[in-house]
Amino acid sequence: MAYDASSMNRKLIVSILLAISPLICAAQRITVPLDGEWQIEDSLDANSMPQQWAHTAPVPGLANLAKPAFAAVDQFDSKEVIANRIRRGLLPASAMVDTGGIPRQNRNYFWYARTFRVPQRRATAILQVNKAQFGTAVWLNGRKIGEHAGCFTAGYFDVTAAMDWQGENRLVIRIGAHPAVLPVSFPSGSDFEKNRWTPGIYDSVSLLVADNPVIETLQVAPKIETGEIVVETRLKNYAAVPASYAVKHRVKEWKSGAPAGEAAGARGKLAAGEAKVLLDRVRIPNAKLWSPEEPFLYVLETTTGGDSRSARFGMRDFRFQTATRRAYLNGKVYFLRGSNITFHRFLEDPQAGALAWDEKWVRKLLVDTPKRMNWNAFRFCIGPVPDKWLDIADESGLLIQNEFFIWTGQPSWGGGYSRTWDADELIRQYKEWMRDNWNHPSVAIWDANNESEDSVFAEKVIPAVRPLDLSNRPWENSYNQPAGPDDPVEDHPYLFSRGWEGGKPFEMTELEDMGGGGQALAMPSGHALINNEYGWLWLLRDGTPTSLTTRVYENLLGKNATGAERLAVDAYLLAGKTEFWRAHRNYAGILHFVYLSSCYPGAYTCDNFEDMPAQKLEPHFADYMREAFKPLGVYLAFWQPQLKAGSERKVYVMMVNDRYEACTGKLVLAFENGPAVARQEQAFRVEPLGQSTYTFDVKVPAAAGKYVLKAAAYANGASEPTLSRRQVRIVP
Repeated sequence: MAYDASSMNRKLIVSILLAISPLICAAQRITVPLDGEWQIEDSLDANSMPQQWAHTAPVPGLANLAKPAFAAVDQFDSKEVIANRIRRGLLPASAMVDTGGIPRQNRNYFWYARTFRVPQRRATAILQVNKAQFGTAVWLNGRKIGEHAGCFTAGYFDVTAAMDWQGENRLVIRIGAHPAVLPVSFPSGSDFEKNRWTPGIYDSVSLLVADNPVIETLQVAPKIETGEIVVETRLKNYAAVPASYAVKHRVKEWKSGAPAGEAAGARGKLAAGEAKVLLDRVRIPNAKLWSPEEPFLYVLETTTGGDSRSARFGMRDFRFQTATRRAYLNGKVYFLRGSNITFHRFLEDPQAGALAWDEKWVRKLLVDTPKRMNWNAFRFCIGPVPDKWLDIADESGLLIQNEFFIWTGQPSWGGGYSRTWDADELIRQYKEWMRDNWNHPSVAIWDANNESEDSVFAEKVIPAVRPLDLSNRPWENSYNQPAGPDDPVEDHPYLFSRGWEGGKPFEMTELEDMGGGGQALAMPSGHALINNEYGWLWLLRDGTPTSLTTRVYENLLGKNATGAERLAVDAYLLAGKTEFWRAHRNYAGILHFVYLSSCYPGAYTCDNFEDMPAQKLEPHFADYMREAFKPLGVYLAFWQPQLKAGSERKVYVMMVNDRYEACTGKLVLAFENGPAVARQEQAFRVEPLGQSTYTFDVKVPAAAGKYVLKAAAYANGASEPTLSRRQVRIVP
């Protein structure tokens, strides 16, 4: 039989083409990253595009990172700050403004510009600006494309008609230099304690190139009870002619790449300009659940034939129950322990620089330190973070209470302050905010606002946007009544604020009569409570009081205390209150305020770093708060400042166990003044997720002096005890 080489080659070519034809037909999206160094200039007028470009700035980043630097780039007195100053008697009531605030700079806009090329021509090109403040307008190759008012959500711009597919493209983005360029009824950031407002494109920019139909959004909703995901795919045909689609979904494990499930979706055709939302289900056999302890991640890859898109997700479910006033993770009670990050306040810190976009620095902030401090949750307070931060939270295992940037305050604050929101604009931007974040397993709670009393959220905003989240996350609505039957309520029991307000200074001995409650326990809702702000003990990093705490520390230590003395008492009292709130189990979560903020003379609050760029925590804070947040919690219910030598009294030690296994061991109580004296111990057992109280009959040492009364719980198998400590003076 003769050997026909050409015939064999043709057969080989045909077989190869048949094998790869699905890959050819299923066109992949091309993403062109546009991060890096951009040109930047400023202007007073919205239509005065610069003709000369002499400055550069990083994207993502802020305009205060420009080289050469711009003068007064972040000088702006917001409407809220003016109201705060009126309230404190620093300004007359006539100082109130009708706009979003008063700029203290000679500009209204910044302009960013750069050039780029694309590797391949496709049917559609979409520019994605993840986050920019304050407002975004886009020009490509001299043609204005459109505007986006959102300061905390991604803007998408169809740039197809303006693209040069063969040559170089010139992209110009205009942003507001301060919030007052936007209507006062639009959310641009409202914070009564933020003094500097720096503009910038503070998240990534990219060009998305694909064929039609384009996957506009992809939502993954885990259903752990059935071992599957619900996938919502929104398609749009940007072309002037019909476009066919054939949807396919594939799931794989994120780290290993091992296949985990697949499903074929619908086939069909979209008319010119038509959009359609498709729902599919994908089974994931033997799915591994996501939790802070085991943050297991999957990736969904979806194709249409013209476009492709991926979404990383975790199989997890998070809920609250009003009946039990508890949080539930994957069907089990789960106690939140953690802190707050005020990202937009951090941006005004003199040392912040470009740290927010340094991945190594952010990973240390969100991975290493939280694990060391026994935290499993954060509230991203009054303002969103760059997408990368949530990616890292997904990977490290953090539950995030994600708060939109609105702090309206309470009518009782007075000062002539009021802000009426454009409800339709709020709904538009809250929809975008959810779209940008709903695939992150770390995002556990939608938080509509901070410390606000405004019916617009419960009556209009939340009902309009809640159904969009197929995971049906809970909503927190600040000082307003909860919007849903099982939504939680926030509590901010700032006990030491009494001294700042001129009332009788708070004393820790009062805790013994409080029964473990805070302000919100008196609210009629009966819903689960999250204590996500407490303390009112803020200090600058050198121990100087902030503008809110000078009176507090004068009451505690007198006017001549040193910074070191204040830092020590701050950590001591903050840990004691943390132990107290946890021990009484009235809260589903305890989140200290604040882990990351800004620190400078005139700041209202501050974090607890000794060295923020190096992320070195203040040593007293690191010591005391690490103990206060351990899963096995110990609270020494004793706050008497002095005892009589040789006297007798009962001392109570309360314990909580946040784990799903019983905890047993020995509980030791001792007075320490050098060596331990009057030492006692007894066995303890705390049931899973339980609490127990132990009583000690104590005889006070006979020798006068300064002592530490220490309760130490040594759990079986633990390498170190959990400590609760009280400073006490023994007098004759």
